Amino acid sequence: MSFYDVLQKYKQNVVFERIQSVSREEVDRVLSKEIFSIDDYLVLISPAASDFLEEMARKAQRITLQHFGRAVVLYAPLYLANYCVNNCLYCGFNVHNDLDRRKLTMEELRVEAKAISEMGIRHILLLTGESRKHSPVEYIRDCVKIIAEYFTSISLEVYPLDEEDYRLLVNSGVDGLTIYQEVYDEDVYKTMHPSGPKKDFRYRLDTPERGCRSGMRSVGIGALMGLGNWRTEAFYTALHAHYLTGKYSEVEISLSIPRMRPHTGSFEVPSPVGDRDFVQIMLAARLFLRHVGITVSTRERASFRDNLVGLGLTRMSAGSVTEVGGYNEKRGDGQFEISDDRSVEEIRQMLYGKGFQPVFKDWQYI
Repeated sequence: MSFYDVLQKYKQNVVFERIQSVSREEVDRVLSKEIFSIDDYLVLISPAASDFLEEMARKAQRITLQHFGRAVVLYAPLYLANYCVNNCLYCGFNVHNDLDRRKLTMEELRVEAKAISEMGIRHILLLTGESRKHSPVEYIRDCVKIIAEYFTSISLEVYPLDEEDYRLLVNSGVDGLTIYQEVYDEDVYKTMHPSGPKKDFRYRLDTPERGCRSGMRSVGIGALMGLGNWRTEAFYTALHAHYLTGKYSEVEISLSIPRMRPHTGSFEVPSPVGDRDFVQIMLAARLFLRHVGITVSTRERASFRDNLVGLGLTRMSAGSVTEVGGYNEKRGDGQFEISDDRSVEEIRQMLYGKGFQPVFKDWQYI
């Protein structure tokens, strides 16, 4: 059994209609609870619950402090390559987009790693475009060997791999995996991924489980908000996280709520997600998944991220660059535009100002 079997029990139209039918009385009843079920979560992401954000925020703040304290982990992304063979309609790395395609050499990687390390960052997220030909597992493994000289925690956000590939990378020093389903609505997924390996919905959906079985310490999931109806996408993301925490209790599961950002290409976001919508998703997730980490990246603007501190987020990117080699020299197009371009030091001071502790290192690979 995999999450796909669970997904089949929650049909899109049924979930959507149930969310739309929630009443204010149901929201009141659910918010009187201390422990929330997946049915309760569905109520919390309904249109009716959007009038209860302040009450949800008070509960989310208490739960966040109870389980995570006043600590926020900081990390930075490092793009190794932007070659891609997929035709994702919404992505700046789309194989048909006219980009300056490149891949870091080991010498260039060392320069990038040194630049990020000097900012104080110790948690790194390595990314590539989705091209096994240009960024084979062996290349990623060799990159990890160099990266391990500068960082104590190494996570990957690359194309989906088989379990034995993940195990090889874990044995090389990788401890975390981030893999976004992009969209859980299978029909929308087919439309958004007309060609390329990524069109295999089931293989991508099963990727987090392969990562869990391979020995990854942490696995992060999420949907790219804006591709499908955000309420149903939020529901399936939380359902997926809940499934993983139950089946792989030894793995630290986290989720992200990435919203579509401007990028190379002419894609129009079909289902925009507003700020209040984003907040409702995060608060509902914190209430339902009280032990699950929540990441908010520099896709979101500075003032918005600042106001989310203490309400559910546990991890933030800082000083981010989405271009290959961009920490040393701006040379091309990033995957998407950054909304919060503050330095690591500026974000650290912001957290101190709010009474929170920025955490640069909470893991050491032995």
